[in-house]
Amino acid sequence: MTTPDGFGRGSGIHGVAQRPRYGTDMAATPFYWLPPQAAPSGLQIPQAPQTPQAPQTPQTPSAPAAPAGAFDVEAVRREFPQLHREVNGHPLVWLDNGATTLKPRQVVEAVGEHYATSTSNVHRGAHTLAKQATQIYEEGRAEAAELLGTPDPDEIVFVRGTTEAVNLVAQSWGRANLGVGDEILVSAAEHHSNLVPWQLIARERRARVVPIPLLPDGRLDQDAYRDLLSFRTKLVALTHASNVLGTVPPVGEMTALAHRYGARVLIDGAQAVSHFPVDVKALDADFYAFSGHKIFAPTGIGVLYGKRDVLEAMPPWQGGGNMIDSVSFDETTYAPVPHRLEAGTGHIAGVAGLRAALRYLSGLDRQAATAHEEQLTAYATDALATVPGLRLIGNAPGKIGVLTFLLAGADPMAVAARLDRQGIAVRAGHHCAQPALAAYGVQSAVRASLALYNTVQDVDSLVTALQGVQAAS
Repeated sequence: MTTPDGFGRGSGIHGVAQRPRYGTDMAATPFYWLPPQAAPSGLQIPQAPQTPQAPQTPQTPSAPAAPAGAFDVEAVRREFPQLHREVNGHPLVWLDNGATTLKPRQVVEAVGEHYATSTSNVHRGAHTLAKQATQIYEEGRAEAAELLGTPDPDEIVFVRGTTEAVNLVAQSWGRANLGVGDEILVSAAEHHSNLVPWQLIARERRARVVPIPLLPDGRLDQDAYRDLLSFRTKLVALTHASNVLGTVPPVGEMTALAHRYGARVLIDGAQAVSHFPVDVKALDADFYAFSGHKIFAPTGIGVLYGKRDVLEAMPPWQGGGNMIDSVSFDETTYAPVPHRLEAGTGHIAGVAGLRAALRYLSGLDRQAATAHEEQLTAYATDALATVPGLRLIGNAPGKIGVLTFLLAGADPMAVAARLDRQGIAVRAGHHCAQPALAAYGVQSAVRASLALYNTVQDVDSLVTALQGVQAAS
């Protein structure tokens, strides 16, 4: 049940959002990407920031203590050429990672090498360059399988990105399995890419899209979710990390509940895979999707994971080369998965870049990187609380470094433009998540989003600039 404020019934007293407590309470909160009862080693959880009383002079909090097995962020930054340029006469501070991540030199070199010395189409070619390109292409598939924790590379389908992955599932699996009165549960935290395709296929198949409501802190209302599940539920679409709230839902638990009713589950991992390890087998996900450009790889390449038996039962979505076994005017038969779902020439250079990005990421200490990001997120949350008139949207425990906010009396686009003049790149608008913002009575907001190469100094630059914006208003 959704209350008048747009949230689920756990809206707090009289529908007022209740700020979650930190300290020991947050330390006990499960981090859904880690084993049960585990947390990043040495992670320091700050106490709740106190709302400053005007006209107090804002004070920037001290930097958090470095986690055990310190993550060498400066060594990482040296691998990303774009971090060493200036914008508008200032060093670039890249805080638009939720839109796209920067690329390490290994990715730039891999894409350049493909076009400079290794251009060829893949599969079926008898010449040396075709064989070499095919090897790199399929190694990219194997790297994606390893990233997601599946031992079977044939469960990896290459797509243009998360958007195409969801559309593929909707148009293939959905058209074959949805019927009149069936229900698709979609969380209110979803990116439009994991909502609009379900609306399109639901209209065609006369099914229903049903929202899973939000609680005021940005968590999904688990009581409402349990009530909404039924044997009419055919699919549940969930974000693994919200691009506007930073929320990391308990997707493993939610998937297990959906499976009790025979429903399939698609998880949008676009905002998750670069922030913490993912194991689709442990999650028991039926489908999992991510975009390469959100995990330090090129644009135009992405991955759809699907359980082998589910993929094998799906009819082709698009027809053409690569996806066939034999073709005649009398009958056409199709290639086995994953190729049956990969019509036409794929983004070969993009796969080469994805392979390089995933190999680069696998060479890092992922737990140390995750701990670094969590500490930086806690520091940034504290620091932003010192900016008078700043309202942070979404403060669920265990969130990733997505910091969406409003500045009293300031238009979000104008704030972003002011920050850009100081070399600070953030995003403003509806972030392709209008239902999530609408739950907070908001149409547009500013978003600063963190990645493993961001630093305390980046956050300080953002906070100082925002304080300047407020002082000038």
